[in-house]
Amino acid sequence: MDPNTCNMHSHCVHMEIHQVVPPPHKSTLNKLKVRLKETFFPDDPLRQFKGKSLKTKIILGANYFFPILQWGSNYSFKLFKSDLISGLTIASLAIPQGISYAKLANLPPIVGLYSSFVPPLIYAVLGSSRDLAVGPVSIASLVLGSMLRQEVSPSAEPVLFLQLALTSTFFAGLFQASLGILRLGFIIDFLSKAILIGFMAGAAIIVSLQQLKSLLGITHFTKEMGLVPVMTSVFHNIHEWSWQTIVMGICFLVLLLIARHVSIRKPKLFWVSAGAPLMCVIISTLFCFAIKAQNHGISLIGKLHQGINPSSWNMLKFHGSHLGLVMKTGLITGILSLTEGIAVGRTFAALGNYKVDGNKEMMAIGFMNMVGSSTSCYVTTGAFSRSAVNNNAGAKTAASNIVMSVTVMVTLLFLMPLFQYTPNVVLGAIIVTAVIGLIDIPAACHIWKIDKFDFLVMLIAFLGVIFISVQEGLAIAVGLSTFRILLQITRPKTVMMGNIPGTDIYRNLHQYKDATRIPGFLILSIEAPINFANITYLNDRTLRWIEEEEEDNIKEQSSLRFLILDMSAVSAIDTSGISLFKELKATMEKKGVELVLVNPLAEVIEKLKKADESNTFIRADNLFLTVGEAVASLSSTMKTQSTTTEEAHTIVPHY
Repeated sequence: MDPNTCNMHSHCVHMEIHQVVPPPHKSTLNKLKVRLKETFFPDDPLRQFKGKSLKTKIILGANYFFPILQWGSNYSFKLFKSDLISGLTIASLAIPQGISYAKLANLPPIVGLYSSFVPPLIYAVLGSSRDLAVGPVSIASLVLGSMLRQEVSPSAEPVLFLQLALTSTFFAGLFQASLGILRLGFIIDFLSKAILIGFMAGAAIIVSLQQLKSLLGITHFTKEMGLVPVMTSVFHNIHEWSWQTIVMGICFLVLLLIARHVSIRKPKLFWVSAGAPLMCVIISTLFCFAIKAQNHGISLIGKLHQGINPSSWNMLKFHGSHLGLVMKTGLITGILSLTEGIAVGRTFAALGNYKVDGNKEMMAIGFMNMVGSSTSCYVTTGAFSRSAVNNNAGAKTAASNIVMSVTVMVTLLFLMPLFQYTPNVVLGAIIVTAVIGLIDIPAACHIWKIDKFDFLVMLIAFLGVIFISVQEGLAIAVGLSTFRILLQITRPKTVMMGNIPGTDIYRNLHQYKDATRIPGFLILSIEAPINFANITYLNDRTLRWIEEEEEDNIKEQSSLRFLILDMSAVSAIDTSGISLFKELKATMEKKGVELVLVNPLAEVIEKLKKADESNTFIRADNLFLTVGEAVASLSSTMKTQSTTTEEAHTIVPHY
C-alpha cells in the first residue's frame, strides 16, 4: 500500500499505516490467574516478599498482620508524650459520647463505656491508621437500636434486647472481617459519596429529633423514628414538658455549640470542643446533686455498674426466632460502620501523607467487633469527631487508642458512682452537638453543581431516612444508584466523531464544534464494554446512526461507504458482543457499506480473531490502529477505485 495517501479534506498527508496485532498467547489458567489477581489483589501485597530471606518474610508477614509491631519497634518517649496528650483528650470526649450513644441504641449506658475500652485495644494491635479513634458512633447506634426495636422492646425485655445487640455486633464483625480476608472491599463502594452525605444528614436529623425526649423531659415518647410520628408525639405530650429540663438543655446545648464553633474557627483550640462534653457532664452532675434534681422532674442516668467488661460470650444467640433479625442488623450496621471507619481513616491518612490499607482496616474493625461482642460491647468503628480531635491533638501512633482505653478502664473501675446524678438532658445535648457535624451542606451544593442525578440520589436518601425509616431510606438510595449503574451498562454512550481541521485527530462532534464530518464515512465511538446486556441497544443505536446518515447523504447527493467503529474504550467483550459485530457486518454488506474496526484492545481483538476462523469476518484491511490511519488509507483506496473506474469509461474500443 502506498504510504502517500490523501484524506477527504482535499489535502494530502504522509501517514504510515500500523497493523493491529493480537496479544501474546496466554493459557486460560494464566488469564484466570491475572484476572483474579487484579480483582482481589490490585495492591499486590505479596510483592514486598519477593527476593527476601525466610526470616525477613516472617518479619514482614508479622508486620503486615500486626501493624503494632511495625511502629512499636521504633517507638520512643517523644512519641509517647504526643500519644498520651491525644489519648487523654479523646478519652474526655469518648466517655460522655459512649454513655450517650448507648442510650441512643436503647442499651444500658454502661455498655457504651465498655465499648470504649476493649475495641480500641484490639484496633491498636491490628489497625493501620494512626489517627482513627475507635468507639461507638451515632449512626450505627441509631440503626442498631431502631432495627432491633421493631421486634423486641428494650424496656419490656431488656436482657433479650441486649443479647440481640451483642449477637448483631458479632455478625457485623464477622461480615467485616470476611470482606477483608476475602478482599471484597469493593462491595462497600456501593455506598457512594452522594448516598452517604444524604443518609448521614437524614440520620443526623432523626438522631436529633430522638433527643427531644431528653431535652423536653417527655416520659411517654414514640418508638418510631420518622419525622411525622416524632413531632406528633412531641406535641401530643406537651403536658409532660418540663421547664426545668428545657432550661438546662438549652443552656448546655448553647455552651456545646459555642465550644464547637470556637474549635472550627480556630483549630488550635481543638481542646475546647473536645473537653466541653465532659465539662458539661461534670457541671450538670454537680448541679443536679446539689439541688436534688430528681425531685424537680429532671431525669437522671441513675446508678451504673462498677467494674470492667464482663464476658458476654454466653449471651450471644445463634439460634431462635430472632436469628434472621440479628443477621440483617449485623449486615447493615457492619456496612455502615465499616464505610465510616475506612472513609475517616483514608481522610486523615491523606492529610498525614501515609497509607491506610483498606483490607487490613476491614479485618481490624471486624475482629474488633467480634471480640467486642464477647466482652459486652456493641458495634464500634472510627468516629470522625473523635478522630479529628485525635489528629488535632497530635497523635503519632495508634497508641493514643491504648491511652484512651486505659483512661476508660480507670473510669469503669473507680469513677462510675460519680455518674449517678448525671442528667439525661445533658447527654441529649451532647448527641445533638455531635451529629450536627454530619450535615454537610457545602458538599450537597457541590454535588448539585457537578451531577444532578447524584444530587437526586442524595435527596432520596435524605428524605427516605427522615420520612420512612433509616434502613429503608438507605436501601432506596442504594437501589437507585445500582439502577444508574445498570443503566450505564445497558445504555452505553456512543458518539459520532469528526476530524479536527489540519490534524489527523478525530473527536466527538458535539464536544468539539470545529470538528467536521468526512463524506462517505460514519465514524462512531463506543465508550463501554460490549456484553449481552447492551448488544440490542448498540445494534439499534448504530442502525439509527446509519439511517440518519443515509438521509443526510440523499440531501447531499453522496453515499455512505464506510462505518468506522472506534473501539479504544471497549475494554471487554463477551460472546454476545461478538455476535453483534457479525450481525452488523451482514447488515452493512446488504447496504454496500464496509465495517471497519479501530484499535480493538487485547481481549477484544483476541476474541474476534478466535470467532473468525475462516478469516472472512475480520480482515486485516478492515482493522486499523487509529481513526486517522483508517480514514487516510480508505480514502486512498476510494480515490484509486474512482480513478480506475474513470479510466475504464474513457477507453475507446477499436474495430
